[in-house]
Amino acid sequence: MALTSTNKIDLTHLLDPDNISLYPDDPAFKCCPIATVSNDSYSVHSLSLGSHTGTHIDAPSHFIEGGITIDEVPLEQTTDRKAIAVDLTYKKGGEKITWEEDLADKLAALSVNLEGLVLLLYTGWSKYWGTPTYTESYPFLDRRAAEQLLFRGIKTIGMDTLSPDQIDGPEGYGVHNSILGAGGLLVENLNNLSALVEGETVAEVMVSFVPLSLKGCDGSPVRAFGWKVWKD
Repeated sequence: MALTSTNKIDLTHLLDPDNISLYPDDPAFKCCPIATVSNDSYSVHSLSLGSHTGTHIDAPSHFIEGGITIDEVPLEQTTDRKAIAVDLTYKKGGEKITWEEDLADKLAALSVNLEGLVLLLYTGWSKYWGTPTYTESYPFLDRRAAEQLLFRGIKTIGMDTLSPDQIDGPEGYGVHNSILGAGGLLVENLNNLSALVEGETVAEVMVSFVPLSLKGCDGSPVRAFGWKVWKD
């Protein structure tokens, strides 16, 4: 049986200092030329950014004392992962994504073994990237939903929002603590997830989130991409 793959879909926001959304109080992103071809015969830029700038991945050490750091995350956990994408674009800013109302029936309808899959939560919030709306109010995941996903073997969750948790919400950072505490990974600020949920439902979705190998660091910006595979 032959396999047919689609072209790679870039799931990454462009890192542009003039058009970026940052978590409150995170370091600013700067990309400044320090040498140019016209003046120096070569080009070099100076970079300054936080470990959770742009489309990025959280290592367990982001929230868990003694958790593994981004350089210790095996490549097998970040590359060529089978995934499922769930359409949640009906959720509004500030609304909670729950297990009972938003995920249980959708995942059951897929009739697949969830063990080891990456779950992509497509809210459509990436359209607000670079605007106050992106950080002020976005759909967020309920801790109980995260615990239900862990129970079913899902330990990597990706979202097209600033965070799976509400900023300084009344429930704290339960999703971060649950997923990262189980040795899982969180991928935040994804883009173009619509391309992985639209079209043929028989496609197998694959994703990669490639971090920098930063010694002892709690996360890293990534180049994220995905593709669909059909069985002919």
